[in-house]
Amino acid sequence: MADGPTITTIAERAGVSIASVSRVLNGLPTRQETERKVMAAADELGYVRNAVARSLKSRRTHQVAFAMADVGNPAYLAMLREIQPVLKAAGYRLVLHSTDAVVADEIDVLHSLGERYVDGLIMSPLRVTEQHLEMLAAARAPVVIIGSVPEGTRVDNVRADSRTGVRLAIDHLYALGRRRIGMLNGPLDTVPGAARGAAYREALADLGLHYDEDLVRIGDFYRAEGGRAVAELLDRVPDVDALMCANDLIALGALDVLRAAGKRVPADVAVVGMDDTDLAAASWPALTSVSLGSAERGKAAAELLLDRLQGGDREPRVVTVPPRLVVRASTAGTAGAGTVHGDAGRTKRKEGGA
Repeated sequence: MADGPTITTIAERAGVSIASVSRVLNGLPTRQETERKVMAAADELGYVRNAVARSLKSRRTHQVAFAMADVGNPAYLAMLREIQPVLKAAGYRLVLHSTDAVVADEIDVLHSLGERYVDGLIMSPLRVTEQHLEMLAAARAPVVIIGSVPEGTRVDNVRADSRTGVRLAIDHLYALGRRRIGMLNGPLDTVPGAARGAAYREALADLGLHYDEDLVRIGDFYRAEGGRAVAELLDRVPDVDALMCANDLIALGALDVLRAAGKRVPADVAVVGMDDTDLAAASWPALTSVSLGSAERGKAAAELLLDRLQGGDREPRVVTVPPRLVVRASTAGTAGAGTVHGDAGRTKRKEGGA
């Protein structure tokens, strides 16, 4: 065995799968008997496992987890692109969890912190339940939450200001002369859905516009849901002249159906999304969108977690990333595109509970 033992030879000696060997040698949770077999086989074959030995002794894995609702959502990918280099530069590997916003899966991720398969966790839950709060209070490793949590929650927290973002969008549509402004939202039992729905009502009231339930459709944060929602809305309110969409995926689905229905964007219906993902600039027409600073939130979360991992003993921090409205052709046409509105200043930080 001139080249030394490999994962394959260890698996053969231990009588387990290659995947099981990989999990054990990377410090991931597995059955105790499987771990015993793998480590015995590694010793017999002379496998050099200094890194494993160090992690067992120090209780550090040099791994960090990032749990998000949907790994295919460009907003989470923007976060990931900023989280990864910050942690990699400090010697940490990143483990990804796509939970589909299933609360039980998120609770399981929080519970597994007690197994020490990672040194810390960044989580972006769509819903924050009592179970989440209980598990956060008892967490056995540092956690940073991307998204809003109740006041007084003692956890590092990076949040967007989607209420201000919705207001920027509604004010923009109003300034363009739009008065029949619809809202395509995600589930109201989610943090973003509740915040964006409330902000829409507040913005209309401040502008003296009547809230019409027929102008509001509730679905989910996916492209197909945006198409379904706008089709329903057009059946109920054919004279709708603008749409505020709770994210870019919903907006893209709405654009698909508006085109199929013969509606001109923005001449007949102006459309605004949220998140300002890469898809917004690449859509046709290019989508006006509220940037909630996904990249900035990802970087801030990684820096907060790294500070904790390096021994930072301090009060929990709340970081709020201000929104910006990026105006493109879906509201202003080609002539008015390229304008940015909103507070593009520095990220705001404060000590204390969220």
